[in-house]
Amino acid sequence: MSRKREARKAELLRHIQQQRLDLSAGRNAWLDSTARYDNGWTALLSAKRWLTLGGGVMAIWSIRNPRFITRWARRGFGAWSTWRMVRNYLPRR
Repeated sequence: MSRKREARKAELLRHIQQQRLDLSAGRNAWLDSTARYDNGWTALLSAKRWLTLGGGVMAIWSIRNPRFITRWARRGFGAWSTWRMVRNYLPRR
């Protein structure tokens, strides 16, 4: 009885070790495939301070020059509308 139990225990331990190796390989593949997104997220988080500073400067600038912001908002909306129209007319793949 004890030999069967020891053999079963050894088989289960080998199975567990194989699962650990499979998980490790999967983890490495996952990290390789998502490295681009991770680097982008890290860059975005490191730029947070500068984006906050730029937002503050833009807020002050918009208070002092409201026509400037309105003009750029119209241009942005026009560019966005043009892009949507072009995208709708392009053939689907």
